[in-house]
Amino acid sequence: MAVSTTALVLVSSAGLLVACVAGARPRPSPLAMHLEWALSAFARIRLFRPILAGATLRDRILACLGALVGIALTAFVSAVAAGNVTDLLWIVPPMGASAVLLFAVPASPMAQPWPAIGGNVISALIGIAVAHFMPLSALSAGIAVASAIAAMSLLRCLHPPGGAAALVGLFAGASSSYWFPLMPVGVNAVILTASAWVYHRMSGHTYPHAPAAPAAAPKPTQELPWTFSRSDVASALEEMGETFDIDTADLETLLRTIEQRALARSYKQLTCRELMSTGLISVAASAAPEEARAKLVASDVRRLPVLDTDGRIVGAVGLRDLIRPAATVRALMTPAATATPEAHAIDLLGRYAHDRVHAVFVVDEDRKPIGVVTEADWLAVLTRGLE
Repeated sequence: MAVSTTALVLVSSAGLLVACVAGARPRPSPLAMHLEWALSAFARIRLFRPILAGATLRDRILACLGALVGIALTAFVSAVAAGNVTDLLWIVPPMGASAVLLFAVPASPMAQPWPAIGGNVISALIGIAVAHFMPLSALSAGIAVASAIAAMSLLRCLHPPGGAAALVGLFAGASSSYWFPLMPVGVNAVILTASAWVYHRMSGHTYPHAPAAPAAAPKPTQELPWTFSRSDVASALEEMGETFDIDTADLETLLRTIEQRALARSYKQLTCRELMSTGLISVAASAAPEEARAKLVASDVRRLPVLDTDGRIVGAVGLRDLIRPAATVRALMTPAATATPEAHAIDLLGRYAHDRVHAVFVVDEDRKPIGVVTEADWLAVLTRGLE
């Protein structure tokens, strides 16, 4: 009876979680409508004030449902594996703390699979070992937790619930075997972590969390005075002397995103028309490569727009393109980077950094070039006032 009741609860909870994640609303019932109104009112009066950056009320509700299913499933499967399906108490208390990390803050370095599993198992093993060599006392409790922290730090699996797992192992006492860290602690941790993986796959989060790679800027850009480097992040953390629960790569990505938003806000009114240089030197698509080479050398520019017989831009050519033998410039040209006159000039920075573009040609509605915005033009704006 207990097994069937628990299974029914798990199935019902899982169904509710799937419905919430998928946003399925076949026919809103009066109860659902009242619940939605209550949640919106709850959010309006600002009773939900998360202490973690980026947290939302929806994420917290889904985390609660995920923890409900995860903990219940862990207890149920562990009891079945142990051959004891009557009381369903084959779950250790540290799993409750692990669930908070795995479901509520999955991006934390301490909530990843290895810390969740390794931290609990290793700490429980240390607690059992201390219990075998020392009588239960205040000192043995301190030694167990301190040793667990040291071991988790050395093995790169620091997990706060591991401190509780060490005490659980200690309280299990010398009467428990060294299999205790594997069953139930290890089995609990594996099932809970697997549940978190399934939950985050359904809810659209990445788990295990993979830090987003920061935008890779070319070396000249990284050396500019208005940006920062990875070593600056490391130096700032060292100067502050504090430990933050965020991956270093995530922190760098966050800072670069903030930097880009601030830069966009500062220069969002600047258009390509206002920044571009006029008096373009161009070359015809039917011209000989020698003519293009002579213009590039004489004008000291890196790329020339290539025009058709109607004056429309059809490509661009640089000295590197002219290395190969050809009869006309058309055979050597490459695609040209273009923008409209009213486009935000700030949007060109990403093209310089990621597409390795050195010049963006500004074209009118007929694709006839009227100007060019180069990296040098942007550097002149960004370094204004530094001289």
